[in-house]
Amino acid sequence: MSLYDDAVLVLKSYEDQEDLRQAYLDHLAAHPDGMWKACTAGHITASALVIDPEHGRVLLTLHKKLRMWLQMGGHCEPADATLEVAALREATEESGITGLSLLPGGPVRLDRHPIPPPCHCHFDVQYAVVAAPGAVQEISDESLDLRWFAYDEVSGVADESVLRLLEATRARL
Repeated sequence: MSLYDDAVLVLKSYEDQEDLRQAYLDHLAAHPDGMWKACTAGHITASALVIDPEHGRVLLTLHKKLRMWLQMGGHCEPADATLEVAALREATEESGITGLSLLPGGPVRLDRHPIPPPCHCHFDVQYAVVAAPGAVQEISDESLDLRWFAYDEVSGVADESVLRLLEATRARL
């Protein structure tokens, strides 16, 4: 099965955000290359909120280009077999933490947001991953900073998209 086929199956089985879910499916139907950064009409991305439920905190990255505190994530790559694999890869690469485990139940949220040209839109499929107790993060080249924030601190540093992802993740826990 291709990554495109996996994305369609994941989105068809996702039970929340019906209108947005359908917009993702419509985009993929109209753009067979919609999984890839080269699709300038917009493309699917995969992200993951790194969470430490034992200590009530999340790990956010200060994105180098956007200069915003965000969850880990980014573009799908040809070697990614599934959206889950892409999200887990991105979380591992950007956090430096090995042994992350996906929170069961598939995507936590969808978030479509504009990005600067030449691309115009990310259709982000958002997951959550759990860090093992005592996990140590390591900053990547894509980040200006990497920091753990208590759940109640996130609203002071991150935008509404991250807050909605945190809220949905905590509800799933």
